[in-house]
Amino acid sequence: MANLIDIFYERGFIEQTTHEDELKEYLDQGNITCYIGFDPTGSSLHIGSLVPIMSLAHMQKSGHRPIALVGGGTGLVGDPSGKTETRQILTPEVVEENAIGIKKQLSRFIDFSNGKALLLNNADWLTKLKYIPFLRDIGRHFSVNRMVKAESYKMRLESEEGLNFIEFNYMLLQAYDFLELFENYGCRLQMGGSDQWGNIVSGIELVRKMRQKTVFGITFPLITTSSGAKMGKTVKGAVWLDPERTSPYEYYQYWINTDDKDVARFMALYTFLPIDEIREIEKLENADLNMAKTVLAFETTQLVHGREEAIKAYRAAASMFGGRVVPEKILPSSSVHKDMPDVDDVSVPHSFFEMDQLIEGIPAFKIFHTVGLAPSGGAARRLIEQGGAYINDRRIQSFEQQITEKDLDDNGTIVLRSGKKRFHIIKIKK
Repeated sequence: MANLIDIFYERGFIEQTTHEDELKEYLDQGNITCYIGFDPTGSSLHIGSLVPIMSLAHMQKSGHRPIALVGGGTGLVGDPSGKTETRQILTPEVVEENAIGIKKQLSRFIDFSNGKALLLNNADWLTKLKYIPFLRDIGRHFSVNRMVKAESYKMRLESEEGLNFIEFNYMLLQAYDFLELFENYGCRLQMGGSDQWGNIVSGIELVRKMRQKTVFGITFPLITTSSGAKMGKTVKGAVWLDPERTSPYEYYQYWINTDDKDVARFMALYTFLPIDEIREIEKLENADLNMAKTVLAFETTQLVHGREEAIKAYRAAASMFGGRVVPEKILPSSSVHKDMPDVDDVSVPHSFFEMDQLIEGIPAFKIFHTVGLAPSGGAARRLIEQGGAYINDRRIQSFEQQITEKDLDDNGTIVLRSGKKRFHIIKIKK
């Protein structure tokens, strides 16, 4: 069986590791414990958290025990890593509420039953620390000279706002987390984003100095699209895992719109499909490559929102853009091939209007703003002036054009479109 480190390299997960040969030997022992910290600044994670989440899921699939550590204690301090401004300080109540939302989302990927995985909150030990003993026992192992050279601090030290003292303690607290998890849960591997390298190494050093044991670290690269954009950023903002913030249909559409150059890479990172099948899609082009994007969108949506929502999104997309069944030869292990039902528009964003409103008529710019296809009336006017607004596939000529009951199609609906790929359906209240 392939070592998990080799699998991680093959699928594009690893940027850096510590003690790689020893780490491989450790993983070969089976049933190890690893952890990743999750910042509880919101009740939902977003696509930017998917690489860490998938890595924990791969760990569990390989027979290991993952720990998802919610930073309830460190969240009260604020991680300066990768930030040019001070993070918002959270109350314990907000952290607890956010932790519940995060666990729900992680449970789609990781089985927390019967101790197979653990969700812990570092507030349970960090908030009980006494300052003088902490400085004496932990702080003495840290060199300020080395700390200020760490990337996580350097960016802030060079920023206009600077680095405040409470944030300067963050590295010590994260290192202490590793020590705590090592001692109480036998955890010897910490993973995280590339911006966490300094914090992870500090934890490794702390365990070595205080317990004379070797523990390990892995960091993941910052994932960007082929255009250089940060993963999960859209015109509307972040792509969330919470269906209340980003609907399953919108989530599906985000992946459908993946650039051709990114399809195989994202398939390796964000699905569990076999790597041999994924390599085959690197040879695809045109319609077949679009079919592969359908598989990518379906698999990623199914992981986050469940099969039922993935099917609804697939059907809705097929109803709007036309669709056909994905050929079995394309990623045959995907469940998109199984029992895929007929298409409909059940999940396409839609709004209900009174017939009287349409008889009276609604200016095009106003309706585009009302249904959310433009963030403001002014933006809707510009969209129409630039030729990017459509009604039933006809370009709208004037922002004052009236949308009326005469625009209803044979199904009794009106299809609005912004640009090439953003749709909204107007339906009549019955």
